Amino acid sequence: MKIMCNGSFVELHDGATVDVLTQKLSLEVRGLAIAVNDAVVSRVHWNAHTLYTNDRVTLIRMAQGG
Repeated sequence: MKIMCNGSFVELHDGATVDVLTQKLSLEVRGLAIAVNDAVVSRVHWNAHTLYTNDRVTLIRMAQGG
């Protein structure tokens, strides 16, 4: 299946979860927030939140600054 992640298509197997996506993209999860179809998914639910064809995933990296 294909999903849209930060404006780019990503191919995943059917039934993939948010956690699978982070592994496929080799993401450092510290400081990372993820929204699926404009709804934030809590990190404790990443391994249970199933993605579906045409889902829109937004990755947001927290940054320090001032």
